[in-house]
Amino acid sequence: MLSRRRLLAGSALALLAGCSAAEPPPGPPPVPAPTRPAAPRDPVTVQRMPSAARGTDVDLVLMTPEGVPAAGLPVCLALHGRGARARTFLSLGVPAVLTAAVRAGTPPFAIAALDGDHYWVKTGGDDDPQRMLADEVPGWLTARDLRPPSAVFGISMGGFGALRFARTHPELKAVATASAALFASWPDARSRKVFADEANWRDAEPLRHPAELRPGALGVWCGESDPFLAADRRLVKAVSPEVSRFSPGGHDDEYWRGVLPEIVKFVGERLS
Repeated sequence: MLSRRRLLAGSALALLAGCSAAEPPPGPPPVPAPTRPAAPRDPVTVQRMPSAARGTDVDLVLMTPEGVPAAGLPVCLALHGRGARARTFLSLGVPAVLTAAVRAGTPPFAIAALDGDHYWVKTGGDDDPQRMLADEVPGWLTARDLRPPSAVFGISMGGFGALRFARTHPELKAVATASAALFASWPDARSRKVFADEANWRDAEPLRHPAELRPGALGVWCGESDPFLAADRRLVKAVSPEVSRFSPGGHDDEYWRGVLPEIVKFVGERLS
């Protein structure tokens, strides 16, 4: 028979285990969208924004260089990979990379990460991440004294979304992808169980629309052990981007952390 002391100890351990399992995501806790937004005062802010285009609330994660006033900064969108979220860029250390780049001479800019899904395109239903990026995000940024997006960066699935966004926004000054998840064939794309059908994939797939991408604004990074290496090489061959880097690494955080400083510098120099 358990003593009262042992029973209480066991309950306390169970409670601690439950708290650990529900550990909050990186970064500050999200706050509701303010009724009168202003330029961010902190290098990192997280706000929940109602997106009519996506039919749900999303995190808007704003990252600015430490010690630099946010008002009036140009903005690069950051699109995460499959299974991740906007806060993933905090886990990857993007705020520190951005601050270090600016202190080393890169012109300052802000990075805005959003929550997305299904390769950042409309694949059926009413969820349309591209419409959120095009129609809603500019207003969210200008309300905070930031400029509308003039660059986009994406990792993996986010690389697919960034290239899709670039196709309809030729005015972008910089487009960067790391380990872009691209598909050379419909069977390969179909295996992801994301696209509604082949026509949906063909319409969205960047590899099928290389003429709609501007070489001078594009930078492509991919690891030499990445499963998407062949597809990314195909993109480089078709578009001839200004920058292409294939170096040792896989489809993982270690590789992305390694190339982030180069990507941030690439974006910042073009936004200046």
